[in-house]
Amino acid sequence: MSLFVAAMGLPVDTFAQNSSPGGWLTPNWDKPPITDANKKPAPRRNLAGMWGPAGGPGAGTQAAGVQLKPNNGRPENQLPYTPGGLELYRSHKALEGIDAVLPAQDNDPRNRCEPLGMPRSNHYNIRLTQIFQDEYKVVILYHYDNRWRVIWTDGRELPKLVEGGVEIAGEVRERRFFGYSVGRWIDDYTLEVQTVGTMPEDRVWLDSTGRPISEQARVTETFRRVDNDTLVWSETIADPKVYATPWDTMRLPMRLHDPRTDIMEYYCSPSEQENYNRLFGNAAGGKGAP
Repeated sequence: MSLFVAAMGLPVDTFAQNSSPGGWLTPNWDKPPITDANKKPAPRRNLAGMWGPAGGPGAGTQAAGVQLKPNNGRPENQLPYTPGGLELYRSHKALEGIDAVLPAQDNDPRNRCEPLGMPRSNHYNIRLTQIFQDEYKVVILYHYDNRWRVIWTDGRELPKLVEGGVEIAGEVRERRFFGYSVGRWIDDYTLEVQTVGTMPEDRVWLDSTGRPISEQARVTETFRRVDNDTLVWSETIADPKVYATPWDTMRLPMRLHDPRTDIMEYYCSPSEQENYNRLFGNAAGGKGAP
């Protein structure tokens, strides 16, 4: 896709270094497994830390579609599309998945460097993800494109979906790429998050295989801290415009990493996109660029 994709395609053993001079730690994906002997209890109502997929950096890539429902044509992974949702899916020309097209034919907003938004950011190369929190909010820092989102935990109500955006205290507010997120602690180790007010279907996709999502979506996430070093991140989608019933998209176990770890930049750049196309040619034409 572009230069940053090539950089992130480095083999796993490249990231398995311990540190370099001066204390610049690189991600260590070879941490020993959590056992009853070394397991530490989770802190109460605390998600803070630098987290990476427990299965290694490839476990959060989700290039074939959302984690629990890869877009591979198998019956068990067919989605409950509404008629309009299916039509919308067929209008999307993705570079990944069962219905992938050649690079010159795609219409993925990502390839124009549009923000991925919510919830696609949860389904696009989840690697090292930083979570900060205070008494009012939880903040998630996504690796890709240096994006971040706020989850309010101060007791405020979830905004009401209305035509054109959301309603808050009688005022209509704009739609947002990451929507409006409100979280509540179900117990001392589980945060449930609801998100509404995301962008319409012509601005964002659900995943890299062209599955759609609309502005009517309600995204429910749970973050369960199983122990000090393990966090399970789950997500369910309800979007009556696109899907007839709610369905589960992911259940991603995450491992705690050293908070001093330095993270490689990973971003979308139109100039690097052009450079990639120039170097690797026009796949749709079956030959290299001049």
